[in-house]
Amino acid sequence: MRIREMAGIVDAEIIQGAFEDAELAGGYTSDLLSDVMAHAKAGEALITIQAHKNTVAVASLIGAPAIVVCNGRPVPEDMVEAARDEGIAIVRTDLSQYEVSGRLWKALRG
Repeated sequence: MRIREMAGIVDAEIIQGAFEDAELAGGYTSDLLSDVMAHAKAGEALITIQAHKNTVAVASLIGAPAIVVCNGRPVPEDMVEAARDEGIAIVRTDLSQYEVSGRLWKALRG
């Protein structure tokens, strides 16, 4: 599944659209960025409510091509700019992390 397809599956709007529509290897759900650094794998979408610039830095460090911001959280412009610089997609959904994770798991396994 590619990033744009994933955005549709989780009813998300694309906030930062200057990215390569890469194939996703999976997803990793966490709000603790040190946990993400320790356990997420390259190619996985980061599913979180952490909507700030540091989230982009962590996504870049681990090789996450996309960040899914849940619960309709506002995404600050400095986060969008940082993601644009790194070529990382940001999508925002009103769904919870639980719902997003379940939908992506089902889509990737089905």
